[in-house]
Amino acid sequence: MGVSSARLDEAAAERLYRRYAVPLLSFCLRHTGGDRHWAEDVVQETLVRAWRNGKDADDPEQSLMPWLATVARRIVIDDHRAKTARPAEVSPGPLEFVPAEDQLEPLLRSMAVADALQSLSEPHREVLVETMLRDRTVNQAAEVLGVPVGTVKSRVYYAVRALRVALEERGLAP
Repeated sequence: MGVSSARLDEAAAERLYRRYAVPLLSFCLRHTGGDRHWAEDVVQETLVRAWRNGKDADDPEQSLMPWLATVARRIVIDDHRAKTARPAEVSPGPLEFVPAEDQLEPLLRSMAVADALQSLSEPHREVLVETMLRDRTVNQAAEVLGVPVGTVKSRVYYAVRALRVALEERGLAP
């Protein structure tokens, strides 16, 4: 597109706007229930479509207003359908004061439990990991750890007692 044709396109768009923007805005305001912003958007979209379709505002014998009104009315209908097709938007204002679940407390608790587990002896920690964290039976834990079942039972008993003390020292009473 050359410079002169770009200027012609600009001039055609200006003529469309100058001649039809005000009456089209009045028409659109009636169809948008007085919503000026929406009406202005519809006018803009309508004039862009007219310009893209090569409609000429300088034809004195034929008014583009019937064509523009039809296009504008269809845009309003399409906008209305689009707005009703999705859930209504709500302002975030009321949500600012809705209490949210504290994410920090569970994190701190899990860190304290991990620290308490690290404070246990290795045999006690291993037996708790196998039985409680990996959800294995005493027999399965004994097999994995390579110790007798009675040893696993004894270690679980003493490991739970030691873990309870370690948690109390960290301010987490079970």
